[in-house]
Amino acid sequence: MESGIFIINTKSFEQIYLQYWEGMFAFCLKNIQDEDLAKEIIQEVFKSLWERRDTLHLKEVERYLIRSVKLKTFEYIRNKVSRQQHIENFTSERETHYTEDPLVAEELSQKISRLINDLPKQCKNVFQMSRNQGLTNKEIAHKLYISERAVEYHISKALKALKTELTDYIC
Repeated sequence: MESGIFIINTKSFEQIYLQYWEGMFAFCLKNIQDEDLAKEIIQEVFKSLWERRDTLHLKEVERYLIRSVKLKTFEYIRNKVSRQQHIENFTSERETHYTEDPLVAEELSQKISRLINDLPKQCKNVFQMSRNQGLTNKEIAHKLYISERAVEYHISKALKALKTELTDYIC
């Protein structure tokens, strides 16, 4: 510790991990009710801490970790709720528009699947990570080692392609 700033090196990182991971995990698990996701969130927080160790100037490591795990946990919950609302909206819209003709609904579903599969590989991956897995643009960028701007570009490109090809189905 130098003038109130905590220096993170291999040894101090191990100590921090051993001292705080269990409490962080308990908080996360309590809120999201999924052990694997809780572990993943904690791992992301510690990975970020390690990767940013040279640029972070922490006076209170515990406070930083608690804030980080809370933000990550609530971000996951917010995204999950948002995904669920989109699914419910889509399902109810689909039911209202297509209950009279299940063949049209099935045809549309197959066409959407084909269109997504025909997208360029990176565009398809980004779109599916966004829509099927519910990942944020930041999470997608991090996992694919691309910029958030590239993620936005691919999602926009995919949506434009879908919209263009599905104009006959749009009321």
